[in-house]
Amino acid sequence: MSRRVVIGMGEDGRSCVQFDGEVPQLGPVAQLVWRTESVPADNSGREDAAVPYRMEFLHDGGTNFLITHFPPGRDELAFMHATDTIDYLVVISGEITLVLEEEETVCGPGTLIVDRGVNHGWRNDGQVPAVYASVTLPARPVGKGRTV
Repeated sequence: MSRRVVIGMGEDGRSCVQFDGEVPQLGPVAQLVWRTESVPADNSGREDAAVPYRMEFLHDGGTNFLITHFPPGRDELAFMHATDTIDYLVVISGEITLVLEEEETVCGPGTLIVDRGVNHGWRNDGQVPAVYASVTLPARPVGKGRTV
């Protein structure tokens, strides 16, 4: 699927590769590549921070780096939601439709998306799975704030 290289500090105090391999497949759609529990992040330690993804991670004050494999036909009605986060996404392959309250836009490979915590949803209207990477960071609420 996707190779993950995590670098850090070794026991001897020198930089090194700590993890090199596939992103752990710990869920059906979204897999955490890495997460922190706070901002600023604590870069000490050697534990693997890839754990099964939970929606609560969006609002616990930490950061999340995810890879999402979005099959065709999933969420045909585009689950609309808002989060108190700022999310940076890049479409790697396939196409996803970004559904907003006023419009929709199709996002293909190389599309960079900045989601500023507004109400939105995703659909895959294509024939192949879509893959996108995203980073979520805590943010102040906008509008009515989060719905999930």
